[in-house]
Amino acid sequence: MSSEMTPRAILVVEDEPDLAGLLQIQLRDLATTVDVEGNGLAALQRLRNGAYDLIVLDVMLPGMSGVELCEAVRARHDHIPIIMLTARSTEADKIGGLESGADDYVTKPFSMLEFLSRVRAVLRRSEQWSESVRTLGEVVIRDGLQIEISKRRVTRDGEPLQLTSKEFDLLLVLAQSPGHVFRREELLKVIWGYTHGGYRHTVDTHINRLRMRVERDPANPELILTVWGVGYRFTDVAV
Repeated sequence: MSSEMTPRAILVVEDEPDLAGLLQIQLRDLATTVDVEGNGLAALQRLRNGAYDLIVLDVMLPGMSGVELCEAVRARHDHIPIIMLTARSTEADKIGGLESGADDYVTKPFSMLEFLSRVRAVLRRSEQWSESVRTLGEVVIRDGLQIEISKRRVTRDGEPLQLTSKEFDLLLVLAQSPGHVFRREELLKVIWGYTHGGYRHTVDTHINRLRMRVERDPANPELILTVWGVGYRFTDVAV
């Protein structure tokens, strides 16, 4: 058994039995429990009844597609890391997978070594996030905007704001460093773990959606500001 073994539970949602079995075997070096489910609806029920540290999720599934399942998990404001598997390899497909709430996107066929490396990276980011929750507690930012890290809850003027998992992560990263200019590539790496510049559109899309939720006038943002030709920053001026 690997020396890096920690108490973790992983759910593999894959309807190809051979691949599902192979993933289960390989992931046993990273988790004490690796469950397998081949149906999207059945996987959703498992998630309602149990706690997992990672979901490995095929896009094409019977019962409920991987994208629908991912969106259902994120609608519950559940921050379980999700790695999507798919035979679709276009950039539009990858961006669509990430925007549905996935943390990473792996195209079939894939190298098992690369896949396990991506799993370790996603688990590492998740554990770093959990540590930040323990050390930072609750953060209150500017003019009625309140971010409760441990509860992953955001309010403005006392009204709850409904954010997706990635929108919350993006807001928190920006708000914790007011005035700091984040390049799109930097946000991609911090929030999604990606370094490829082709996914910068994902950042812009999430910024636009975030503004629709947190700004009083999204057309004239006061909190999340654009630095033209560079990226974005959270205001360091009281508004």
